[in-house]
Amino acid sequence: MRLLICDDHAVLAEALALLLEEAGNTVVAVTDSPDRALAVLRTEPVDMCLLHIDHPSGSFLDVLLNVRAAAPDAKLVLLTAVIQPGVVAAGTAAGVDGFVDKRQRIEDLVTLIARVHAGEVIYQPSGDGHASRRHIERSDVQRLARYLTPREREVLSHLVRGESAIVCARSMGVSATTTRTHIQSVLTKLGVHSQLEAVTAAVRNDLVSVETGEWLAR
Repeated sequence: MRLLICDDHAVLAEALALLLEEAGNTVVAVTDSPDRALAVLRTEPVDMCLLHIDHPSGSFLDVLLNVRAAAPDAKLVLLTAVIQPGVVAAGTAAGVDGFVDKRQRIEDLVTLIARVHAGEVIYQPSGDGHASRRHIERSDVQRLARYLTPREREVLSHLVRGESAIVCARSMGVSATTTRTHIQSVLTKLGVHSQLEAVTAAVRNDLVSVETGEWLAR
């Protein structure tokens, strides 16, 4: 399967692309720009388009219709953290093939994407049947997160926003070396091995808002 991903959260989009390719698919492009996505679709054949949207604007339906026109035979799946009535209305009008909650495990997203490719139409509201598993994960990860210092929590929030270590350092007004030290401490305390795993754990277990970077855990 050939896919295009359009999502403004670069870390999660790249993680999803990596797992999709490991599953034997080809990701032709990852972008945060609908205009760039349309340009790719006009030159590259794809089987599926994955688009992120949470706050539909007046032009959102136009974007969907333009995507549909550029790739009329491709499946169209919307990735969203909150399925709002406006998203459903615009998506239905454009004939999308799925509404998928992007807050769940990335591995589960890959499975759902494969189901859509096989011909299933998926409408997945916020309560998606994975709540019990997320609750178990959240209990363990949030326990570990309690050991993070305020500065380490701030670093993790910046990473969830998609910032690199250098940009994070500038935002916090500290050196890149200090930031890398904080990042390594976050990885150690959460029991993960990469920034990507830390971001995924933070979002998947409701530690940090994927939309705002706000710390949610108490």
